[in-house]
Amino acid sequence: MFADPTGRHAAAFAAVFAALYVAHQVADHWVQTQWQADHKAEAGWLGRLACAAHVTTYTLTALLALATVVLATGLRLDPWGVAVGLTVSGASHYIADRRTPLRRLAEHLHKSPAWMERGGGLYALDQSWHYGFLFIAALFCAA
Repeated sequence: MFADPTGRHAAAFAAVFAALYVAHQVADHWVQTQWQADHKAEAGWLGRLACAAHVTTYTLTALLALATVVLATGLRLDPWGVAVGLTVSGASHYIADRRTPLRRLAEHLHKSPAWMERGGGLYALDQSWHYGFLFIAALFCAA
C-alpha cells in the first residue's frame, strides 16, 4: 500500500474498528427494538421497513461512536471516508438482516440446515458477515 512510518493510519484504523465493533454490539443487541428484530426478515414492505429502521439506528449508533472517538482523542477522519464506510456498513447490514441472501449463501456453501437452525449457525454466520464488513468499513473510515 504505502509507507506510514508514524503508524498513524494503523492507529486510526484500530480506533475506528474498535468504535464500529462496539457500536455494532450496542446497536444490534440494545438499540434495536423488539419490533425491528421480530419483523426485519419478513417478506414485503413491513420487513423492509423494519430492517431499514434498524439499519438507521444502527448507523446512527456507529456515527455516535465515531464522533465520541474523534472528540475524545482528537483523531481526524475524512468525512467522505466516514460516509463511504458507514454506507458499506449499513448496506451490508441490511442485506444480512433480511436473512434470505445470507441463508442462500450458506446453502450454496453446503452449511448444515440443522446447524444453521438449531446449532446457532445462522447467528454465527450473521455476526461474522457483520464483522467482515465492519473491517472493510473501518478501512474506508480511517483512510
